[in-house]
Amino acid sequence: MSRLDSLTSWYADWKGLRVAVLGLSDTGFSVADTLTELGADVLVVTEGASEEYAKLLPVIGARLHLGSLETVPDALVDFDPEVVVASPGFPPHHPVIRWTQESGIALWGDIELAWRVRDKVTRPDGTPAEWVLITGTNGKTTTTRLTAAMLVQGGLRAAPVGNIGTPILDAVRDPGGFDVLVVELSSHQLWYIGNNDGVGALVPHASVCLNLADDHLLWHGSFQAYRDAKAVVYRNTRVACVYNKGDEATRSMVEDADVVEGARAIGFDLGIPGPSDLGVVEGILVDRAFLDERHTSALELITVDDLAERHLSAPHIVANILAAAGLARSLGISPADIRDALGTFQLDPHRIQLVARAKGVTWIDDSKATNPHATASSLTAYPGAIWVVGGLLKGVDISDLVATRGPSAKAAIVIGVDRHEVVDAFGRHAPDVPLYEVEATDTEDVMPRVVEIASGIAQDGDVVLLAPAAASFDQFTGYDERGEKFAAAVRSSIERGDADGDDAGSPEREV
Repeated sequence: MSRLDSLTSWYADWKGLRVAVLGLSDTGFSVADTLTELGADVLVVTEGASEEYAKLLPVIGARLHLGSLETVPDALVDFDPEVVVASPGFPPHHPVIRWTQESGIALWGDIELAWRVRDKVTRPDGTPAEWVLITGTNGKTTTTRLTAAMLVQGGLRAAPVGNIGTPILDAVRDPGGFDVLVVELSSHQLWYIGNNDGVGALVPHASVCLNLADDHLLWHGSFQAYRDAKAVVYRNTRVACVYNKGDEATRSMVEDADVVEGARAIGFDLGIPGPSDLGVVEGILVDRAFLDERHTSALELITVDDLAERHLSAPHIVANILAAAGLARSLGISPADIRDALGTFQLDPHRIQLVARAKGVTWIDDSKATNPHATASSLTAYPGAIWVVGGLLKGVDISDLVATRGPSAKAAIVIGVDRHEVVDAFGRHAPDVPLYEVEATDTEDVMPRVVEIASGIAQDGDVVLLAPAAASFDQFTGYDERGEKFAAAVRSSIERGDADGDDAGSPEREV
């Protein structure tokens, strides 16, 4: 057995292990901090580092190489690492990743490292926390937070971690310990997990892929590679593989998955559920999966009307709730606890968030809809909206979205560096929709102009929906800043009294 094969516990002998850590974001620092605590010899290799983390590295006992990674740096070659642990921003085609694989060096991500050392703090029975894995093109963060909230309401110590923003290694090392870690996984993290199906492979209690649509194609290189990475989420699942009955890709992932014998396939959608599913019957969310009489009965979870009072009734949010409930029920959480958790749950900022209602117009911030699949859900929830769309398309074709959802929009306001692609799609697929281009490029100018145009179009009963179907990094630091700028511009317009139907200017294309 090789030394790496023996490193499956916090209490194994990690001392002196040469580990190169790629990247120094929050994830990279958590990896370096963990490994130095274990006694490993750590070299962090990165193109950029915050002043704080750069100063902390020598304090914790790690070394730093700062410089270009367009080629493999001599410092990394001379270090001769036994393991490379990469931050998820490094794509498979990156020169350092290719060098690592071609050199036969073990390649891990932070998730695999966390799995190997998950027994640092155990439950009262001496076992590590259970893991629940969540992925999908859209809805990951909402479902992760929902699942954690349901588990906590049911009396379990649970934490949402991973791609949601809290490095999983921070949770593994938390001295308080947890019963369950609810792990949001990006396709990038899953690609690194899929790199190793031997020692160190994850064995989750339950898992879900919520949906699958084009995204991150430049990172993965193809849709098939993206799909294959997502499918890794079901590998070795012990109890429940939750899947979206309305998304054939997730069904086939479960069918093809190599799971632990006895694991069940649990479906969810907005229709009437079968005897191993969760679904909706006459406006009631129900569970027909986790009860002995599931062939003849169902358990009520909550009504759609109750969710509407909590602003949680958009169809894609209801689907996320059903997926989360399936995961929570697999861990024994009662329907009453699920209902109580939903009573206080609030969506993340910038996820179909109500900004304001003024003079009969509703302004909605769904800046987190960064791809066509997420935006399609938003437009389904708000048909006939004045649609604010565009940004950095990341190689994704927006034509299908415009063809299916564009014609029902009252108007479209196009922003971002890839405006021409959006405008072209409307010209081909929705030529009757009034189209306005915002040519402003300065961050401070974009959203005031958007709101100015929308205010001139909107009438009593209309919805103005920011659902860009694109990334934000062309004009903003992230989808959060994009949403914040939109909300600020809306509030400023309302305070000035401008949001009253003044002239928006001429559309790019007259109807």
